[in-house]
Amino acid sequence: MDALTLSRLQFAVATYFHFLFVPLTLGLSMLVALMETQYVRSGDEDYKRMAKFWGKLFLINFAVGVVTGLTLEFQFGTNWSRYSAYVGDIFGSLLAIEATAAFFLESTFIAVWHFGWEKLSKKAHVTAIWLVAIASNLSAFWILVANAWMQHPTGFVLRNGRAELADFFAVITQRFAILEFIHTLGGAYLTAGFFVLGISAWHLIRKRETTFFKKSFRLAAAWTLIFALFEMAQGHMNAEILSTTQPTKLAAMEAHWETGRNVPMHLLAWPDAANERNAVQSLSVPSGLSLLATYSAGGEVKGLKDYPASERPPVLPVFLSFRAMVGLGVLFLALGFWAWLKRDRIEDQTRFLKVLPWLIPLPYLANELGWTIAELGRQPWIVYGLMKTSDAASPLAASQVGTSLAAFFLVYALLGAVDFYLLFTFARKGPDAAAAAAK
Repeated sequence: MDALTLSRLQFAVATYFHFLFVPLTLGLSMLVALMETQYVRSGDEDYKRMAKFWGKLFLINFAVGVVTGLTLEFQFGTNWSRYSAYVGDIFGSLLAIEATAAFFLESTFIAVWHFGWEKLSKKAHVTAIWLVAIASNLSAFWILVANAWMQHPTGFVLRNGRAELADFFAVITQRFAILEFIHTLGGAYLTAGFFVLGISAWHLIRKRETTFFKKSFRLAAAWTLIFALFEMAQGHMNAEILSTTQPTKLAAMEAHWETGRNVPMHLLAWPDAANERNAVQSLSVPSGLSLLATYSAGGEVKGLKDYPASERPPVLPVFLSFRAMVGLGVLFLALGFWAWLKRDRIEDQTRFLKVLPWLIPLPYLANELGWTIAELGRQPWIVYGLMKTSDAASPLAASQVGTSLAAFFLVYALLGAVDFYLLFTFARKGPDAAAAAAK
């Protein structure tokens, strides 16, 4: 492999790995804040124990996620120096705000929350966890604004061979960034919902701490259903904005080749990129894609043939990732609805409870598929329409990148093993045993 391919592979490995931790951190911080709020409001000690137990799992996940995020940011200087020189004025400022404001606030109040039990008043303590949750989500906002700028650059001028910031407000308020942020949060909240449902189900099957885990299950069931519905509805808005800002990505997601109006949506298709057509195409919904992309049955949707082959993303992986993500979204909605419907007598749903722990990885998979669509669907551009990925890499030898890639892989494998071992161990012990083991 050449240095460019290895650099892309290294960044993909780092991104996929880091994004194993981010969604659970975002979602679980909110759920723990809700649990503690319920404790402060009602005085019910079970909710205090819930905040402590699920908060312990949140802390483990947060600690490992921070390490993987730091290595990801270093790569902009090591592997993508030409990109950093070209857009550093914009991209760097967004990452700097994330690190110095949101992440600083998050890290500070995590310590206050963890060590503040029995030292702070109830209201002060619950305020600390809400500040952690808000800061975690704000941190995600700045990262996603930076990514959204790569997807849809705005608020800049080209000067002296560089993209320089001209309108900061336009960058952080553009619709693409807001929709990407909202969609990512929805996926993160679903991940946390299934995490709590799965672990609660594991304990309920074994009849351990039944009251405690039934309350956890009830809260997570409502939470999961709400965000499963939200993701299905909000995903449609993402398709609409892609039709105007990244038409090649939308066309690849749907394996759509010819520009036209009243474009149908094919429920069953298989793209044949070499011959610029679909080898299989059936179960069509008349005008379905036009309606999805333009809110009009007669709306025009650009096809891949309108663009040179060198400026199209790889169609098959983008198409399959999108179909798999949507399929998982439908499954999450069905599971969330069933969990919520049976929440009062969930201990009688033995088969369902046995399945739920095995479903915990599925939201993680859906999140990774979403990133695949976002990043692979943008190719061959690193900044859409402005800078190609092939022009952005550092002038490194393949052997140098290969060595660092191997080192990253080993470190990530070790960190992943530690994180999942700790999560599994503390989750399996239950609230009292986990608290005792952590002292």
